[in-house]
Amino acid sequence: MPVNGTHEEVDLLDSGKTNAGEVRPGQAYMLIFKDDYDPIEHLNQIFSHPSTLSSVTQTSEVLQTYRNDLDEEIEVLEDEQIQSNAECLQRMKASKAELAELFERIENVRERALQTERNITEMTAEIKHLDNTKKNLTLSMTALKRLQMLTTAYEQLRAMSKTRQYRECAQLLQAVIQLMAHFKSYRSIDQIAMLSRNVADLQRELLEQVCEDFEITFSKEEVSQKRGLLYESCLVVDALGDAARSRLTTWYCNTQLRQYRHIFKGDQEAGSLDNIDRRYSWFKKTLKIYDEEHAAIFPSHWRINEILANVFAEGTRDDYKGILSRSTRNGQTIDVKLLLSCLQQTLDFEHSLEKRFNQSSRASIDTMASGSDTPMFGQPISDAFEPYLSLWVEAQDRELAGLLPQYKQRPTRPADEDFSSQQVIASSTELFNFYRLSLTQCAKLSTSQPLLDLSKVFGRYLDQYAQQVLLFHISEKPTGGTPSRIPTVEDVILVLNTADYCFNTSNSLEEKIKSRIDEQLKEKVDLQSQADAFMGIASAAVRGLVRRVEVDLEPSWREMRNTAWSKIEIGENQSPYIAGLQNRIKDRSSEILGMLHKQQYARAFADNLVELLASTYLSNIAQSKPISEGGAEQMLLDTHEIRNTMSHLLPGTPPALFLKRVHAAFGRIEPLLKTLQVRPSPPEALVQAYLIHIADLSELNFRKVLELKGIRAKAEQNQLIELYQMHKFSPRYKESLVEKSPLLTPLILTASMATTGAAATPAGALHTFSALGNSAAASLSTANLPANMKFDPSGLGNAIIDRFSSPGAGTPRDGATSPPLGGAAAGNNLPADGGFSSAEAGAKLNENLKNIGKFFKRDLGGFGGIGRFGSSKTTSPAPPEDRAN
Repeated sequence: MPVNGTHEEVDLLDSGKTNAGEVRPGQAYMLIFKDDYDPIEHLNQIFSHPSTLSSVTQTSEVLQTYRNDLDEEIEVLEDEQIQSNAECLQRMKASKAELAELFERIENVRERALQTERNITEMTAEIKHLDNTKKNLTLSMTALKRLQMLTTAYEQLRAMSKTRQYRECAQLLQAVIQLMAHFKSYRSIDQIAMLSRNVADLQRELLEQVCEDFEITFSKEEVSQKRGLLYESCLVVDALGDAARSRLTTWYCNTQLRQYRHIFKGDQEAGSLDNIDRRYSWFKKTLKIYDEEHAAIFPSHWRINEILANVFAEGTRDDYKGILSRSTRNGQTIDVKLLLSCLQQTLDFEHSLEKRFNQSSRASIDTMASGSDTPMFGQPISDAFEPYLSLWVEAQDRELAGLLPQYKQRPTRPADEDFSSQQVIASSTELFNFYRLSLTQCAKLSTSQPLLDLSKVFGRYLDQYAQQVLLFHISEKPTGGTPSRIPTVEDVILVLNTADYCFNTSNSLEEKIKSRIDEQLKEKVDLQSQADAFMGIASAAVRGLVRRVEVDLEPSWREMRNTAWSKIEIGENQSPYIAGLQNRIKDRSSEILGMLHKQQYARAFADNLVELLASTYLSNIAQSKPISEGGAEQMLLDTHEIRNTMSHLLPGTPPALFLKRVHAAFGRIEPLLKTLQVRPSPPEALVQAYLIHIADLSELNFRKVLELKGIRAKAEQNQLIELYQMHKFSPRYKESLVEKSPLLTPLILTASMATTGAAATPAGALHTFSALGNSAAASLSTANLPANMKFDPSGLGNAIIDRFSSPGAGTPRDGATSPPLGGAAAGNNLPADGGFSSAEAGAKLNENLKNIGKFFKRDLGGFGGIGRFGSSKTTSPAPPEDRAN
């Protein structure tokens, strides 16, 4: 091959090198085939030594030979490429020829298919023509046969109608009607149109004939003799359709009710509301006649008795509407008892009919018709009375208005009846029994707006019962020129039990009303404010019990104030008055706690009493000035004795939270007594004791301490005050001092400052409870409303309710300050004239009771054993049968 020859030539080039040459043969071969071949470099390698120049001629010949070989090889490759291109062109021409032949064959196949389709169509054209001919012939024969059947049936129906063979007529009539439906599209043909008119005329004749038979039979009272004929005629009417059946039904109802409409006209005496029972008796008699004589005449699926009852009800309702409308239009007063009696009889009548028709079988031969029917009788008569139910609600309102004064005048229990600690005031059970009966009655009459109006009446009189009855019984009532009479413990216990019972029953009453009223009105029923008002009464009753203890302790407090505290040099075990104070606390508290059958009220009483004693004790300390250092030491010992007595106030093991409250209540007094124990000499000692124990920045409070100690000399006071001013801003005390001490700030020492707080008496020393007057609820008394009402939520709410705060706190709630010991009276919020109008007084009192009740209910929830107040397992003292249901 040329390549081999080339290799040989290369070898020849290499063989011309001397042994001293640096280029080897393989290296020369590689150089000539490199892509970046450089001939100069190659020549330099071949003639790398002067001795190689002798082979120049030979090398030139070899190169020329090598060039010739390459030219020949290129020519051979060009010839091969030319030959290959020619073959490709030949194959392309052959492919085109084959495609043209294929397209020609496809076109031939398509033409043959079209030709085949034309041939088949020509072959089947005659067959289609024969099929259409057969179809038309069949339709013609069917139409002719139906026409023949229609004509025959028509002739037979006409003949049988004359002989009143109604059963056969009914069957033929159904067939004629069905056959006639097939010729609706042929009515343009005269003969068919005439036949259609004849059939329609025959249907009308049959209907008139049947109606005539009914009229003659009923007028001659031959129903029993012709019952079968009439039943068969009803089959004809059924076949004639709904219009015919409606005509016969209307005729029957009008015939049966013609006498009723004549007798009970609205302008006749028999048509008045007084004779409503006669109306219903008459119709019941009519239904009885229907069941015995007429029910067999009509098909059951017609439900003639139900239609008759519905027509009677609609007519009667229109009569009632007219009677009631004329009565109100003429200015007459409708007798509510008569209205209620009529409505009750109407509801009973409707209920009996509804029960009768709902239990009756509604099976029908015509299943399509019966399946779409719905019960036709509801309560159409009683609808006439619903617009006038407001009169009944007003009557209930008037009756309740008459009951409340009676309840107020009654004693809490009969004089000959023994007291029971679980007893409630009888009037409360009577009131809720009245509510129960009224609710049951109204729910039968209406569950819409009248029931909502009744619930509002209930709420209004619950408020009045709380204010005018319960609050009245626990108010201190003036008896002529003598001091106010304090209610007995038994009375307060009964009011407390009753308030608790009313609270629970009010919630139950609200749930009962919501369960019966219409869905869209449920959200408008709300007796929660009334329940909260009863909780307000309960809080006032608990304070009334505390008031009894307060009155019993007055002799002991008087003895304390009469003690010469400034002359005591050293403290002993206890003061002489302590024994009497402890005995009175134990005796009266044991009596009261024994009567409180619910733990939450016992705990509220104990907590309230603890706060009362602590505040009263502090008030008496303020009235016992001057107090020596020994006197202060003795008072501190007395404080421990009183605290120990209060710790064992509750029977059994005292709860930890109660002990915490007791220690917190009396512990706030100890800093004052410890400060009073320090002698004024050296003066720095007293000032430091004040800054450590009292720890406030108020100069006025510091002066109060000086006054309690009996330091009245101006020079000595000025010296101590100057030292106090110097020390209180020192780095040692500045960070720990408050602006004003909550213990001393409300403490009032001078007589002029205590006039509004009644400092002259121990009871008036504590504004917290004097806000109620001289008793638990004196200022709430409705006996003195509206002129003397001095109820203020800031007095009772902040005093009582904050004192009933959760026992876990141990102190009044956050943000609630201790009430001033001789502060402003509860009447600060009164108008300038000192009173309210009657409406304003009642509204304000009711709102205050609700707010108190909300707090009291919340606080009682912290005593354990109850979730939402009133839901504990402890039963209410009222008998279950007396609760509203």
